Amino acid sequence: MKRYMIYLKAAAALALGWLAAFAFVNLLTRDLPDIDILQEYSPPIITKLYDRHGKEFAEFYIERRVVTPITEIPVDLQNAMLAIEDTSFFQHWGINPKRIVRAFMVNVERGRISQGASTITQQLAKVMFLTRDKTIARKIKEVFLAVQLEKKYSKQEILQYYLNQIYFGASAYGVEAASKVYFDKSVRNLNLAESALLAGLPRAPSRYSPFNSLKNAYQRRQIVLKRMLEETMIDEDQYVDASATPISMQVIDDNPETAAYFKEYVRQYLEDKYGYNAIYKAGLKVYTTLDYEMQVIAEEELEARLSAFDDERATQIRRGREKAEGFEVTSEMVKDDLGVEKEKLSIFPHVQGSLLAMDPRSGEILAMVGGRDYAKSQFNRAVQARRQPGSGFKIFTYTAACDNGYSVVSELEDSPVVYFQEGIKWKLLSRTTDLSDLDPQFLINIPPDKIWIPSNYDGDYGGKTLLVEAVRKSQNLCAVDLIQRIGPELVVKYARKMGVTGELLPIPSLTLGTGEVTLPEMVTAYGIIANEGIKVTPYGIIKITDNSDKPLEVNGPNPEKCLSPQTAYIMNWLLQNVAEHGTGAGTRQVARPRGGKTGTTNMFTDAWFTGFIPEVVCGIWTGYDNNASLGKRKSGAVMAVPIWTAFMKRITESRPISDFHPPAGINFVPIDKNTGKRALPDNPDAVLMPFITGTEPLRYN
Repeated sequence: MKRYMIYLKAAAALALGWLAAFAFVNLLTRDLPDIDILQEYSPPIITKLYDRHGKEFAEFYIERRVVTPITEIPVDLQNAMLAIEDTSFFQHWGINPKRIVRAFMVNVERGRISQGASTITQQLAKVMFLTRDKTIARKIKEVFLAVQLEKKYSKQEILQYYLNQIYFGASAYGVEAASKVYFDKSVRNLNLAESALLAGLPRAPSRYSPFNSLKNAYQRRQIVLKRMLEETMIDEDQYVDASATPISMQVIDDNPETAAYFKEYVRQYLEDKYGYNAIYKAGLKVYTTLDYEMQVIAEEELEARLSAFDDERATQIRRGREKAEGFEVTSEMVKDDLGVEKEKLSIFPHVQGSLLAMDPRSGEILAMVGGRDYAKSQFNRAVQARRQPGSGFKIFTYTAACDNGYSVVSELEDSPVVYFQEGIKWKLLSRTTDLSDLDPQFLINIPPDKIWIPSNYDGDYGGKTLLVEAVRKSQNLCAVDLIQRIGPELVVKYARKMGVTGELLPIPSLTLGTGEVTLPEMVTAYGIIANEGIKVTPYGIIKITDNSDKPLEVNGPNPEKCLSPQTAYIMNWLLQNVAEHGTGAGTRQVARPRGGKTGTTNMFTDAWFTGFIPEVVCGIWTGYDNNASLGKRKSGAVMAVPIWTAFMKRITESRPISDFHPPAGINFVPIDKNTGKRALPDNPDAVLMPFITGTEPLRYN
């Protein structure tokens, strides 16, 4: 009887244990995730950016992933993954009891969960539906989910989900992204050795990454290859060949990311229009207007010249040749090419710059540089900065004049003047800077900030000056004389018409660039002159498609007639003259028809050059973010022209030379360059100059 009671209690305890276990398991599995969602498998997918020639140059992602069908994944990679992770994958029903028992014994012996027995199906269940916690509860859920997955999906489907989902390190999820990250090739092009290396990564991506340790990566690859040989997935010759293959991986570039400012420019557009999830999860394909090779050249030339300027400035400040107010000079010892240590001076803050290149015929942005280092400053000076353009703004004054009766030989006054402000108007006070003849009491009553005395860059005066010469020499006083004749309001009207949107005060100093503009506004305006009077708005995206290549939007030029072809050609010819014989003569190395204009502000805080050839208009700005002076005589011709010239020279090396052609309604007339009158046939000073029909001078010299 006593023995019977013992058996009865044992049976009851066993039954209660089973009931408790059943209740526990039932509780855990009651709210298991719905595995049917795999039928609509849609993990976060990379959004890719392509340049105008189809070259991929940037990505947006939370997880770097490209979903790839199992049919495009090499059999060697599939086998390598099975060999190292789950050799009985095609035999088990979701779990491997033998591995579970073996792992259980090891874990009991060590007193903790240190060895897993998970099949590929279990791993998929974990990464798709569960947390990474190493607990008994999570493990039970994993087992039940794995069994359900095996009932619902084929082995090929499970393997495809797995290979697209798992993490390979270096922000790469799935085999396609991993292949691109480590080998810079598509997964379909991997060889056996590369497949084995990738297969070895998921267990411990950081430890086995070739980026972190070639030794660990090689040893792990050999383990995978050995397992493949043991499982007869490869033969001895394949094993030997793959083992002898050196690890050849993609070189990680430590240089700043190319086109980083343009990439952010596109990202902001995408987020505003499509939202965060579309950018980082939907796998959009964005085909941009960017020319990647041109972009690389733009960044190289801007950085090379601004870096050289910083070095020169640091040396001058250290030697006491310039004031160091607002700057910090540091030094370090560096080795030259011969290994000799030399002192290198550096200056802080660094001079900044921006570049925007556009096709003036379409508005397509070809290159954009918003600063010297996006990692250090995300402010995009190519589109966000408003700066004074200096003499670069004069094109609006001269365009307004040429569109309203003035010609290239109209006479302007290059003489000293003094203006005073009365109310909101500026009035001419004197045509001489000698004010001794004026009423002293009148002068006393004028506050100093209400008097304006403009001057030329070189301090000289030329008296009566032809408009063509005023533009070529960039004579400030001629531009001031002209804006007073035609009215500042008309200049504002033309600036607005040609794309300037910021605040513009209708005052005489406006013609010298006292208003603020953006680089796209200047590039747009100069593009009108290059494009026969047709205005196009800069844009950066040609087409956007979803992950299945369905178009979401398509963009193109939006041309708008802004100026008559005749006025545009006159301005084009004037700016070609500047680029060949005036302040832009430093561009002569770009040996082809070109036009452009420099711009320099007071105290040399901003230095510009905006110029064009028939196919490209490009604007350059240089300066300090804190409005510090670039230094004495650091004009647009000194700072910006060399950058523009180097950039344009390189991008046009293989381009055929094209020219600007005069439209109907333009007549070329021989003009005496000294007087502006028609030249007789034997005049040695005769120059052919363009005129809108009806504005040609009638008198001969």
